[in-house]
Amino acid sequence: MKSALITGINGQDGSYLAELLLEKEYKVYGLLRRKSVVDYGNAEHLVDKIEFIYGDMTDYVSLAKAMKISQADEVYNLAAQSFVATSWEQPIATTQIDALGVTNLLEAIRIIKPEAKFYQASTSEMFGLVQEIPQSESTPFYPRSPYGVAKLYGHWITKNYRESFDVFACSGILFNHESERRGKEFVTRKITDAVARIKLGVQDVLELGNMSAKRDWGHSKDYVKAMWLMLQQEKADDYVVASGDTHEVREFVKLAFEAADIQMEFTGEGINEIGIDKKTGKTLVKVNPKFFRPAEVELLLGDPAKAEQILGWKREISFKELVGRMVQNDIKLVGKELSNI
Repeated sequence: MKSALITGINGQDGSYLAELLLEKEYKVYGLLRRKSVVDYGNAEHLVDKIEFIYGDMTDYVSLAKAMKISQADEVYNLAAQSFVATSWEQPIATTQIDALGVTNLLEAIRIIKPEAKFYQASTSEMFGLVQEIPQSESTPFYPRSPYGVAKLYGHWITKNYRESFDVFACSGILFNHESERRGKEFVTRKITDAVARIKLGVQDVLELGNMSAKRDWGHSKDYVKAMWLMLQQEKADDYVVASGDTHEVREFVKLAFEAADIQMEFTGEGINEIGIDKKTGKTLVKVNPKFFRPAEVELLLGDPAKAEQILGWKREISFKELVGRMVQNDIKLVGKELSNI
């Protein structure tokens, strides 16, 4: 039986990856930060199937201990301060977790079990002010947020350990991937939660920032398969994981309302743009300047050709299905919430 250690196991990707590995009969260990109240997050339903180890990405000793306990054959580093907006408010904490934390974990692997295979969750935010379209493994990076900069350090230190110490270390440059388990601080879940509340009559308006920003969106469940596939190869390498399609935030909003049987039309430009319910004429979407980023990333579009050819990876859940799944799930959650009031 193979063993795997997942950091960030209580997040969206961590929980889906844990499910995948359990299906493949791995012994799964999850790194969990100690809090005053135990929070298993998205891994709550897996408590009886996973062995949790307390640790922190900023504390090397706890990571070394986690490696000694788990003796992991595969280590998946999904832990991060992953909200871009927060990275401007907490740039130092973001750097300590997303950059130096990767070094701490790689050192723990190198010293405790150097034959372990390592996966680093890199991000399309490293491309930032994009230098070419679409973005591939060879596209120059130009991060536009403290989060993107910190993740770029994590990406390069992973490559450095691979080349310097012969550690089997891969980075997956994952483009935006969402799911029903996405946190509400992220724009996609903010949209689907608001649509559910508007549909059920408990919210009037959804306020957003730049609705013209374009992103390459997929479903987390598909993307964690690519993570696993990277560590099954004979040679460690880095891969872009993306859908190969890009959509405006505005399109995500329109599809989300359609999934709730509300037809939208948009009028106006910039901060004066609004979204109107075609049937009632009611304004349901407004632009609020406070949600714009200090430095915007206007367009992300990934080229997954390498992952498809070498890993045999393929996306199964379409953009439209992704949005529909999230909306229907939030309608159920909000309905349950209201029934308990």
